[in-house]
Formats: sequence, C-alpha cells, structure tokens
Amino acid sequence: MSSHVDLMAGPPPTLLPEDPATDALATQPPGAVVRAFPSSPTAWAALADAARAEGADDVTVYAYSRVGYHRSLDLLRRNGWKGHGPVPWEHEPNRGFLRCLASLALAARAIGETEEWERCAAFLRDSSPAAYDALLA
Repeated sequence: MSSHVDLMAGPPPTLLPEDPATDALATQPPGAVVRAFPSSPTAWAALADAARAEGADDVTVYAYSRVGYHRSLDLLRRNGWKGHGPVPWEHEPNRGFLRCLASLALAARAIGETEEWERCAAFLRDSSPAAYDALLA
C-alpha cells in the first residue's frame, strides 16, 4: 500500500491560538490593551480602528496598522506559517492579523502608497478571500 501525497494541495491553513487581548478589549480601551498585550495583532487592529473612527490622521492609522502587521507576521511564523498559504477568516483568532493587513492596505491607499495598497490587498485576498470580502470589498 502506498501513501498518496497531493503536491498541488499547498500548505495547510494557519490557525493562530486564542488571543488574550480579545477578552480585555471588551472592558478596556485599545490603548490600554496594547500596553498590556503589545504583541497582540487583535489589540493593534482595535487601536487602528479606534484611531480611524476618532478621525486620526491617516499616517497615525498607517503606523498602528503596520505595527500590528509586523506583530502578526511574527505570530504567524511562530505558528508554522511559511510565508504563504491560507489564514482563514472563519478561525476567530486569525482575525487580528487579517484586520491589521486590511487596515494597512486602506491606510497605505489613503497616504498614496499605491504599491503597498496593491500588495497588501492581494496578500489579504490570497490569505483569506472571505476576509478580503468582509474588509475590503
């Protein structure tokens, strides 16, 4: 009996662990949660969203989003991600990363950084078509 390996399957989906910042955001402002959980993509996404909602300058939103994006890449790599492959929106703990990526794309577009907007939008679509539809479409 031989085992069959599907070489076209691609990498398995990356499923991030629960983010403790999620519960903290229910009772604390995003800035306080970022201070308590500085490596949390969910906290940085919430901070970027709050800044945008409060009318912060696009550069501020861009900066918060970029920090969250880089914290996300660290977390993804620690959880087996090899630089590509699905990061499903349907898995709730992945949403911090996906929200940071979408926020970075939108902020890049807002400051006229067209190449980064296009790269981040494509990265989001490739990572999770559902996230792309929910956050950018």
